[in-house]
Amino acid sequence: MARKQTTSMGQIRIIGGRWRGRKLPVIDTDGLRPTTDRLKETAFNWLQFELAGARVLDLFAGTGSLGIEALSRGASHAMFFEKDLKATQQLKENLARLDALKTSHIQQGDTLKLLNEAPAGGPFNLVFIDPPFHKNLLHTAVAMLVEHSWLASGARVYVETELEVELNVPNNWQLYREKKMGQSYARLFHVAN
Repeated sequence: MARKQTTSMGQIRIIGGRWRGRKLPVIDTDGLRPTTDRLKETAFNWLQFELAGARVLDLFAGTGSLGIEALSRGASHAMFFEKDLKATQQLKENLARLDALKTSHIQQGDTLKLLNEAPAGGPFNLVFIDPPFHKNLLHTAVAMLVEHSWLASGARVYVETELEVELNVPNNWQLYREKKMGQSYARLFHVAN
């Protein structure tokens, strides 16, 4: 009997909140690098008191793992920016599986172009910036967040980069926590008024 060819798919796991333990499929596409469970758990331990009712922006969303985790833990709304069409389609399917399409919005396109306008629904309380490694997208994204008023007063910004990235942020971004794990460097900033 011949075996059926299947497309290679991975999974992300929701580690806390109302969807805790749910596993969602993710496509295997070039450059897609989901945040590891260990690093995601660390980030959400840092953010545990910031999530209730938060408006969340997940830049370079990929699998949407960070934004979905925030929704699971009480965020009121999440917006996802993702360039890859297949990743965007998978993210939409996963949000539908969770019955979360009413509390989320997906923008398919280049994140830097999408950030080039002011946010239609107002600024965000929590922003995840996890760009593809070695593409030099981070500093432009940070500048555009500030220039186009994407950040609410007192916002938190989570940044995940490769280890060797020198990070320059605005003077009013105060480093709250940081951790190096594997090939990633995670930092959480508080945006002071």
